[in-house]
Amino acid sequence: MTTRSEREKAQKLNEQHQAILSKLLREEDNKYCADCEAKGPRWASWNLGVFMCIRCAGIHRNLGVHISRVKSVNLDQWTPEQIQSMVDMGNTRARQLYEAHLPENFRRPQTDQYPPPACSFIVSRKNKKSNRNTYISANKRACLMKILLLCN
Repeated sequence: MTTRSEREKAQKLNEQHQAILSKLLREEDNKYCADCEAKGPRWASWNLGVFMCIRCAGIHRNLGVHISRVKSVNLDQWTPEQIQSMVDMGNTRARQLYEAHLPENFRRPQTDQYPPPACSFIVSRKNKKSNRNTYISANKRACLMKILLLCN
């Protein structure tokens, strides 16, 4: 059982976290989904440090929590570590990191396209993140292939 003091501390911390997230969402690149550029993202993958729309959040959830950990910006409680991850990365830095090796003429999936192009883009981009670790385990590769098949 929590005491009133503990509940008040938790509420105050949650309010601070919401203020930080609101401030981050006012940054230009964070005003749009990191994957499809839909305006006004209300979801985030805190371990990847990106803000996203509800459609892309669903795709990220299907990737599994070992790849992307999705939370609602408004509805979920955030830990200090999760907030710090968002502060440290954000959509701008995430794009610089995860999209560094995409061809210059690459066009990101748009919000009005059917989900499969977004699925392929998200999976391939997260696959590139895994490549930084020199290899993808057979289990993770099978999982990524399953997601691609589900999206198509």
